[in-house]
Amino acid sequence: MRKKNYKRQFNVACLQISPKANFKSSLDEAICHAENAIEAGADMLTLPEYCGGLKTEGYSFSPPFSPEESHPVLKGLKEFARNKKKFILIGSIAISGPDEKILNRSYIIDDYGSIISRYDKIHLFDIKLSERESYLESKTVHGGNKAVISKTSWGCIGHTICYDLRFPNLFRELSKKGAEILFVPAAFTKKTGKAHWHVLNRARAIENGAFVIAPCSIGKIEGGGECYGHSLIINPWGEILADGGTSPGFINVNINLEEVNMTRIRIPSLNNDKPFGF
Repeated sequence: MRKKNYKRQFNVACLQISPKANFKSSLDEAICHAENAIEAGADMLTLPEYCGGLKTEGYSFSPPFSPEESHPVLKGLKEFARNKKKFILIGSIAISGPDEKILNRSYIIDDYGSIISRYDKIHLFDIKLSERESYLESKTVHGGNKAVISKTSWGCIGHTICYDLRFPNLFRELSKKGAEILFVPAAFTKKTGKAHWHVLNRARAIENGAFVIAPCSIGKIEGGGECYGHSLIINPWGEILADGGTSPGFINVNINLEEVNMTRIRIPSLNNDKPFGF
């Protein structure tokens, strides 16, 4: 019998790791912070985007990648979840994809070590921040085209990844379909993070009356670029419950999903949303 009875309250942790260029270093750091978060009471562990490894070559992302069935970071985290009896959001890892590209894929692993959902990043990071700093994720990554909701024993979870944060319609549709927690695992750049990270995450929480859980990598990327850190746990009223700051480690908070119901009753914007034309 696999089914367990969970309350609507649980402790969630964001693991704020630094970007590593290979599988082993990435997994070792993730496990280290995960152990510490569990000691602090975490029931669910969340990791950033490209937590299985990240480096850049020129303006392209070049993370280590592997087929899903043999990916060492996925295998290691599934085993850890099973042994520790914890849920894990794998923010994303690079999976071998079509057309000689990779998939920037997120997973939720249950406390039996089984995959219960997958999400391929829809909005790819193709931007030019300055003459010296540009990114073209679509050069190496095959984008997804399907929104994903995962139903857990605690509640309903909506998947997003990093640059998706700038597309509020995705968050709106996930929330209309029942998402109570919106995950935003990221490797947000330091430059854009300083300007927009906090306000965008708070806005997505406020607009949808949902918890936003946003684990973000911290530190320099091999090959160029730097991640912002400041992993966030935000309640449905838009209040920041925890901020990871600028050092590797973890943050964790007890959350109560009944706050989602109460907030959406107070401000029923999902129900009041109207179609319109021009």
